[in-house]
Amino acid sequence: MKGVRIAWRVTRLNFRAQLEYRTEFLLMIAIGAIWQVSVIVFATVLLSRFTGMGGWDSSEVLLIPATRMLAHGLFVLVLGRVHLIGRQIQEGRIDIYLTRPMPVHRQVQLAFFPTNAIGDLTVAAGLMAGALSRSDLDWTAGRVSYLVAAVVGGMLLEAALFTAVASASLRFPAADYWGRWLEELLGTFGSYPLNVLPKAVGGFLTFGLPLAFVAYFPAAVLTGHGHDAGVPYWLAAVSPLLGVLAYLGARLLWRRSLGHYSGVNG
Repeated sequence: MKGVRIAWRVTRLNFRAQLEYRTEFLLMIAIGAIWQVSVIVFATVLLSRFTGMGGWDSSEVLLIPATRMLAHGLFVLVLGRVHLIGRQIQEGRIDIYLTRPMPVHRQVQLAFFPTNAIGDLTVAAGLMAGALSRSDLDWTAGRVSYLVAAVVGGMLLEAALFTAVASASLRFPAADYWGRWLEELLGTFGSYPLNVLPKAVGGFLTFGLPLAFVAYFPAAVLTGHGHDAGVPYWLAAVSPLLGVLAYLGARLLWRRSLGHYSGVNG
Protein backbone atom coordinates (compact mmCIF):
# COMPACT_ATOMS: atom_id res chain seq x y z
CA MET A 1 0.00 0.00 0.00
CA LYS A 2 2.91 2.34 0.67
CA GLY A 3 4.12 1.79 -2.90
CA VAL A 4 0.63 2.58 -4.23
CA ARG A 5 0.49 5.81 -2.22
CA ILE A 6 3.89 6.89 -3.50
CA ALA A 7 2.92 6.07 -7.10
CA TRP A 8 -0.33 8.02 -6.76
CA ARG A 9 1.47 11.03 -5.27
CA VAL A 10 4.12 11.07 -8.01
CA THR A 11 1.39 10.75 -10.68
CA ARG A 12 -0.48 13.72 -9.22
CA LEU A 13 2.70 15.80 -9.19
CA ASN A 14 3.46 14.81 -12.79
CA PHE A 15 -0.07 15.79 -13.85
CA ARG A 16 0.21 19.15 -12.09
CA ALA A 17 3.56 19.71 -13.78
CA GLN A 18 1.93 19.16 -17.18
CA LEU A 19 -0.78 21.69 -16.30
CA GLU A 20 1.85 24.38 -15.72
CA TYR A 21 1.99 24.78 -19.50
CA ARG A 22 -1.67 24.87 -20.46
CA THR A 23 -1.17 25.38 -24.21
CA GLU A 24 1.26 22.48 -24.47
CA PHE A 25 -1.09 20.37 -22.32
CA LEU A 26 -3.97 20.98 -24.75
CA LEU A 27 -1.73 20.44 -27.77
CA MET A 28 -0.62 17.06 -26.44
CA ILE A 29 -4.26 16.03 -26.00
CA ALA A 30 -4.97 17.15 -29.56
CA ILE A 31 -1.93 15.24 -30.86
CA GLY A 32 -3.16 12.09 -29.11
CA ALA A 33 -6.53 12.47 -30.85
CA ILE A 34 -5.08 13.39 -34.26
CA TRP A 35 -2.74 10.39 -34.11
CA GLN A 36 -5.84 8.18 -34.34
CA VAL A 37 -7.26 9.92 -37.40
CA SER A 38 -6.75 6.77 -39.50
CA VAL A 39 -9.14 4.87 -37.21
CA ILE A 40 -11.69 7.66 -37.47
CA VAL A 41 -11.43 7.62 -41.27
CA PHE A 42 -11.77 3.81 -41.31
CA ALA A 43 -14.92 3.99 -39.15
CA THR A 44 -16.43 6.75 -41.31
CA VAL A 45 -15.78 4.91 -44.58
CA LEU A 46 -17.04 1.65 -43.11
CA LEU A 47 -20.33 3.15 -41.96
CA SER A 48 -20.94 5.29 -45.05
CA ARG A 49 -19.76 3.02 -47.90
CA PHE A 50 -20.04 -0.61 -46.75
CA THR A 51 -22.78 -2.71 -45.21
CA GLY A 52 -20.29 -5.11 -43.72
CA MET A 53 -17.00 -6.95 -44.03
CA GLY A 54 -16.13 -10.63 -43.95
CA GLY A 55 -19.64 -11.70 -42.97
CA TRP A 56 -19.87 -9.07 -40.21
CA ASP A 57 -22.23 -6.12 -40.58
CA SER A 58 -20.77 -2.63 -40.18
CA SER A 59 -21.89 -2.15 -36.57
CA GLU A 60 -20.23 -5.45 -35.60
CA VAL A 61 -16.99 -4.56 -37.39
CA LEU A 62 -16.98 -1.18 -35.62
CA LEU A 63 -16.79 -2.97 -32.28
CA ILE A 64 -13.31 -4.29 -33.19
CA PRO A 65 -11.50 -0.93 -33.57
CA ALA A 66 -13.52 0.50 -30.68
CA THR A 67 -12.34 -2.27 -28.36
CA ARG A 68 -8.77 -2.07 -29.63
CA MET A 69 -8.65 1.72 -29.32
CA LEU A 70 -10.05 1.72 -25.79
CA ALA A 71 -7.57 -0.97 -24.73
CA HIS A 72 -4.74 0.97 -26.40
CA GLY A 73 -5.75 4.25 -24.74
CA LEU A 74 -5.74 2.62 -21.32
CA PHE A 75 -2.37 1.04 -22.08
CA VAL A 76 -0.89 4.41 -22.99
CA LEU A 77 -2.34 5.96 -19.82
CA VAL A 78 -1.40 3.25 -17.33
CA LEU A 79 1.58 1.32 -18.72
CA GLY A 80 2.62 3.04 -21.94
CA ARG A 81 5.96 4.40 -20.71
CA VAL A 82 7.32 0.92 -21.36
CA HIS A 83 7.84 2.28 -24.89
CA LEU A 84 10.68 4.40 -23.52
CA ILE A 85 12.70 1.59 -21.99
CA GLY A 86 14.70 0.82 -25.13
CA ARG A 87 15.82 4.43 -25.49
CA GLN A 88 16.58 4.71 -21.77
CA ILE A 89 18.73 1.60 -21.99
CA GLN A 90 20.67 3.09 -24.90
CA GLU A 91 21.16 6.33 -22.92
CA GLY A 92 22.28 4.46 -19.80
CA ARG A 93 19.44 5.77 -17.65
CA ILE A 94 18.40 2.29 -16.52
CA ASP A 95 21.70 2.14 -14.65
CA ILE A 96 20.58 5.16 -12.62
CA TYR A 97 17.21 3.54 -11.84
CA LEU A 98 19.02 0.49 -10.48
CA THR A 99 20.59 2.60 -7.72
CA ARG A 100 17.22 3.78 -6.36
CA PRO A 101 15.08 1.95 -3.77
CA MET A 102 12.13 1.48 -6.13
CA PRO A 103 11.50 -1.16 -8.80
CA VAL A 104 12.90 -0.10 -12.17
CA HIS A 105 9.65 -0.82 -14.01
CA ARG A 106 7.71 1.41 -11.61
CA GLN A 107 10.24 4.23 -12.01
CA VAL A 108 9.83 4.05 -15.77
CA GLN A 109 6.03 4.25 -15.49
CA LEU A 110 6.27 7.24 -13.12
CA ALA A 111 8.68 9.19 -15.33
CA PHE A 112 5.95 11.56 -16.58
CA PHE A 113 2.20 11.83 -17.11
CA PRO A 114 1.16 10.78 -20.65
CA THR A 115 -1.09 13.70 -21.59
CA ASN A 116 -1.58 12.36 -25.12
CA ALA A 117 -3.44 9.39 -23.59
CA ILE A 118 -6.35 11.73 -22.86
CA GLY A 119 -6.71 12.35 -26.59
CA ASP A 120 -6.42 8.63 -27.34
CA LEU A 121 -9.13 7.81 -24.79
CA THR A 122 -11.41 10.59 -26.04
CA VAL A 123 -11.35 9.17 -29.57
CA ALA A 124 -11.72 5.61 -28.24
CA ALA A 125 -14.68 6.51 -26.03
CA GLY A 126 -16.41 8.24 -28.95
CA LEU A 127 -15.80 5.24 -31.19
CA MET A 128 -17.12 2.85 -28.54
CA ALA A 129 -20.21 5.01 -27.98
CA GLY A 130 -20.86 4.94 -31.73
CA ALA A 131 -20.37 1.16 -31.90
CA LEU A 132 -22.74 0.52 -28.99
CA SER A 133 -25.38 2.94 -30.28
CA ARG A 134 -25.45 1.16 -33.66
CA SER A 135 -25.36 -2.33 -32.21
CA ASP A 136 -28.48 -4.51 -32.26
CA LEU A 137 -27.17 -6.69 -29.44
CA ASP A 138 -28.95 -6.96 -26.13
CA TRP A 139 -26.36 -5.47 -23.78
CA THR A 140 -27.04 -7.55 -20.72
CA ALA A 141 -24.93 -7.33 -17.58
CA GLY A 142 -23.01 -10.39 -18.77
CA ARG A 143 -22.15 -8.83 -22.15
CA VAL A 144 -21.15 -5.53 -20.57
CA SER A 145 -18.95 -7.33 -18.04
CA TYR A 146 -17.29 -9.33 -20.80
CA LEU A 147 -16.67 -6.17 -22.83
CA VAL A 148 -15.03 -4.49 -19.83
CA ALA A 149 -12.92 -7.61 -19.22
CA ALA A 150 -11.97 -7.67 -22.92
CA VAL A 151 -10.78 -4.05 -22.82
CA VAL A 152 -8.68 -4.68 -19.70
CA GLY A 153 -7.36 -7.94 -21.17
CA GLY A 154 -6.49 -6.19 -24.42
CA MET A 155 -4.65 -3.48 -22.50
CA LEU A 156 -2.64 -6.10 -20.59
CA LEU A 157 -1.88 -8.11 -23.74
CA GLU A 158 -0.55 -5.02 -25.50
CA ALA A 159 1.49 -4.20 -22.40
CA ALA A 160 2.81 -7.78 -22.35
CA LEU A 161 4.01 -7.54 -25.95
CA PHE A 162 5.86 -4.28 -25.38
CA THR A 163 7.24 -5.50 -22.04
CA ALA A 164 8.69 -8.51 -23.88
CA VAL A 165 10.34 -6.11 -26.35
CA ALA A 166 11.70 -4.07 -23.43
CA SER A 167 13.07 -7.25 -21.87
CA ALA A 168 14.86 -8.09 -25.11
CA SER A 169 16.27 -4.55 -25.20
CA LEU A 170 18.08 -5.18 -21.90
CA ARG A 171 20.28 -7.67 -23.75
CA PHE A 172 20.04 -6.33 -27.30
CA PRO A 173 19.48 -2.52 -27.21
CA ALA A 174 18.66 -2.46 -30.94
CA ALA A 175 15.55 -4.54 -30.15
CA ASP A 176 13.86 -1.20 -29.40
CA TYR A 177 13.08 -1.03 -33.13
CA TRP A 178 10.91 -4.14 -32.75
CA GLY A 179 8.51 -2.01 -30.72
CA ARG A 180 7.98 0.34 -33.65
CA TRP A 181 7.30 -2.61 -35.92
CA LEU A 182 4.84 -4.02 -33.37
CA GLU A 183 3.04 -0.69 -33.09
CA GLU A 184 2.69 -0.54 -36.87
CA LEU A 185 1.18 -4.04 -36.94
CA LEU A 186 -1.33 -3.16 -34.22
CA GLY A 187 -2.40 -0.03 -36.05
CA THR A 188 -2.55 -1.71 -39.46
CA PHE A 189 -4.30 -5.01 -38.71
CA GLY A 190 -5.95 -4.46 -35.33
CA SER A 191 -9.18 -2.98 -36.70
CA TYR A 192 -10.26 -5.66 -39.18
CA PRO A 193 -11.94 -9.07 -38.96
CA LEU A 194 -9.06 -11.45 -39.56
CA ASN A 195 -11.13 -13.62 -41.87
CA VAL A 196 -10.75 -10.95 -44.61
CA LEU A 197 -6.97 -11.45 -44.56
CA PRO A 198 -5.02 -14.33 -46.12
CA LYS A 199 -4.97 -17.39 -43.86
CA ALA A 200 -1.22 -17.21 -43.42
CA VAL A 201 -1.46 -13.63 -42.16
CA GLY A 202 -4.41 -14.45 -39.90
CA GLY A 203 -2.53 -17.45 -38.49
CA PHE A 204 0.56 -15.35 -37.78
CA LEU A 205 -1.51 -12.66 -36.03
CA THR A 206 -3.15 -15.38 -33.92
CA PHE A 207 -0.40 -17.82 -32.99
CA GLY A 208 2.81 -16.01 -33.95
CA LEU A 209 2.05 -12.52 -32.70
CA PRO A 210 -1.28 -12.80 -30.83
CA LEU A 211 -2.82 -9.49 -31.86
CA ALA A 212 -6.13 -11.23 -32.59
CA PHE A 213 -6.71 -11.68 -28.86
CA VAL A 214 -6.67 -7.93 -28.24
CA ALA A 215 -9.98 -7.10 -29.92
CA TYR A 216 -10.94 -9.44 -32.79
CA PHE A 217 -11.71 -12.56 -30.76
CA PRO A 218 -13.56 -10.71 -27.95
CA ALA A 219 -15.65 -8.87 -30.54
CA ALA A 220 -16.35 -12.17 -32.32
CA VAL A 221 -17.61 -13.71 -29.07
CA LEU A 222 -19.82 -10.70 -28.28
CA THR A 223 -21.37 -10.54 -31.77
CA GLY A 224 -21.98 -14.27 -32.21
CA HIS A 225 -19.11 -14.89 -34.63
CA GLY A 226 -17.01 -16.77 -32.09
CA HIS A 227 -17.57 -20.16 -33.72
CA ASP A 228 -16.29 -18.83 -37.06
CA ALA A 229 -13.23 -17.00 -35.71
CA GLY A 230 -10.73 -19.60 -36.90
CA VAL A 231 -9.90 -20.96 -33.44
CA PRO A 232 -11.88 -23.11 -30.95
CA TYR A 233 -14.66 -21.07 -29.38
CA TRP A 234 -13.32 -21.51 -25.86
CA LEU A 235 -9.96 -20.07 -26.90
CA ALA A 236 -11.59 -16.96 -28.34
CA ALA A 237 -13.78 -16.65 -25.24
CA VAL A 238 -10.86 -16.67 -22.79
CA SER A 239 -9.05 -13.82 -24.57
CA PRO A 240 -9.29 -11.48 -21.52
CA LEU A 241 -7.74 -14.15 -19.29
CA LEU A 242 -4.94 -14.73 -21.80
CA GLY A 243 -4.15 -11.02 -21.59
CA VAL A 244 -3.73 -11.28 -17.82
CA LEU A 245 -1.56 -14.40 -18.08
CA ALA A 246 0.54 -12.89 -20.87
CA TYR A 247 1.23 -9.78 -18.80
CA LEU A 248 2.19 -11.78 -15.72
CA GLY A 249 4.52 -13.87 -17.88
CA ALA A 250 6.02 -10.74 -19.46
CA ARG A 251 6.70 -9.21 -16.05
CA LEU A 252 8.47 -12.40 -14.96
CA LEU A 253 10.54 -12.23 -18.15
CA TRP A 254 11.34 -8.59 -17.36
CA ARG A 255 12.57 -9.44 -13.85
CA ARG A 256 14.68 -12.29 -15.14
CA SER A 257 16.15 -10.15 -17.92
CA LEU A 258 16.85 -7.27 -15.54
CA GLY A 259 18.64 -9.68 -13.21
CA HIS A 260 21.06 -10.50 -16.05
CA TYR A 261 21.47 -6.88 -17.19
CA SER A 262 25.12 -5.84 -17.17
CA GLY A 263 24.97 -2.35 -18.66
CA VAL A 264 24.44 -1.02 -22.14
CA ASN A 265 28.08 -1.71 -23.02
CA GLY A 266 28.03 -5.21 -21.52
